[in-house]
Amino acid sequence: MITPAQIRAARALIGLSLEELAAAVKLPPSNIEALEKDGSADPKALSALRAELEARGVLFLASGSKEAGGPGIRLKSWEEDGGIRPENLNATNDD
Repeated sequence: MITPAQIRAARALIGLSLEELAAAVKLPPSNIEALEKDGSADPKALSALRAELEARGVLFLASGSKEAGGPGIRLKSWEEDGGIRPENLNATNDD
């Protein structure tokens, strides 16, 4: 399960306002605020939020041991899946 801090950090990392994220997942901004404050929300809302952030390149990292650190986030390395970076998309590589 992702934490409220991870949600706030993910939104900040990709530069989305609360209103933009709420519109993208078709939820009221108050639901996003609740998720970012204390994680309280419908599981479907949390799932939709996570899916949207992951689609925008956010990876959620699970909590590790004390030495490895706690839960976190990072941006996806687009080379991991062999995909094409958005700035490199053009008609020549369109399938």
